Amino acid sequence: MSYLKGLLTSCLVLASVMSWAKAVPISIDKTKVKLPEETVKEPPQSVDTGLHYDRYLREVIDFLEKDQHFREKLHNTDMEDIKQGKLAKELDFVSHHVRTKLDELKRQEVSRLRTLIKAKQDIEGGNGKNVDHQALLKQFEHLNHMNPHTFEVEDLDRLIKSATKDLENYDKERHEEFKRYEMMKEHERREHLKTLDEEGRRKEEEHYEEMKKKHADHPKVNHPGSKDQLKEVWEEADGLDPEDFDPKTFFNLHDANGDGFFDEQELEALFTKELEKIYDPTNEEDDMVEMEEERLRMREHVMNEVDSNKDRLVSLDEFLVATKKKEFLEPDSWETLEQNQAYTDEEMREFEEQLARQEEDLNLKAADLQKQREDLERQQEQLNAQKVELQQAVEHMERLKTQKDPPPPEMQLQCISCKPFG
Repeated sequence: MSYLKGLLTSCLVLASVMSWAKAVPISIDKTKVKLPEETVKEPPQSVDTGLHYDRYLREVIDFLEKDQHFREKLHNTDMEDIKQGKLAKELDFVSHHVRTKLDELKRQEVSRLRTLIKAKQDIEGGNGKNVDHQALLKQFEHLNHMNPHTFEVEDLDRLIKSATKDLENYDKERHEEFKRYEMMKEHERREHLKTLDEEGRRKEEEHYEEMKKKHADHPKVNHPGSKDQLKEVWEEADGLDPEDFDPKTFFNLHDANGDGFFDEQELEALFTKELEKIYDPTNEEDDMVEMEEERLRMREHVMNEVDSNKDRLVSLDEFLVATKKKEFLEPDSWETLEQNQAYTDEEMREFEEQLARQEEDLNLKAADLQKQREDLERQQEQLNAQKVELQQAVEHMERLKTQKDPPPPEMQLQCISCKPFG
């Protein structure tokens, strides 16, 4: 169960679609701990995974969870069996109603993909780009598009494997996007400096260094997942006495959906207090994009340290084992983003060279388009001149025709009567 569950919670959607998990009762010694006022928990919100087939993924799991046979098999299937496709084979035993609904979901998904791909082909073809058909086919990897009508065992197997692969790459892609963001920010800063005179550049550089210094001037950041870090959450967020800190109680308090696991979203929520030490949205020197990268780094670090079976979840047992380690009790200091530049000098150089090539390509295309425009304008001028010449020729012919035509009979009689005799 925990693999598929981990698969979806890491997408930040399991809380809403795997609703069969029962809440774990919180056992607290009320003589030692002053509890905050009891509040009614809101149901977890469904959050987009970032996968292009997010809605399809959630709807399929939602309907499979409604089938009693599949739900029982899910509880009794381990991670490796799911990865090998054994769970997918249980689709043959789900109810007719669920299979019918899955067929409908698949037809809708195939129709959606075909519409999007047709639109993309039209756009790229219209812009003169070569259409990458292999890339387009990858959009269908999470289902068998050769059979667009019914949802079969292969479709569930593909969906699980695609989501697994895509989620494993998701954090990596987020890091790469952040790196490009940081390099583009630095590139734009350098380009702006080029537009200034010497005095302007000096002031801009001084301001830049001042903002860096202000951003780095913050309270000590605790090592994510350490006892010191969690005790601050216990005291400041939970309002409890730090002397009464208890790992099991802490886990139960912050297991927001009560399923017995910390998923990625629940873990990231634990770092809010630490991030508030570094980032303030009202400060010019603090970048909220960097804050989310810092949150991701913290979550990855804790997962690497605590998630021993690598199912993208932290169970209570894994958490309690981690609290007995030296890393939890006596951690090293945590180096924040300002101490770890997202890119190397070599990567920055290659990035700027790539931008320069892209700019050169755009300039060439712009020059080519300008040449085409000038050619069209010249052709239009030639056509206009030919039109004028043709119009003048027609008018000339009309005048000649008028001059060559004999006068009407009455005019001829008038002319005869005017001629002198002899």
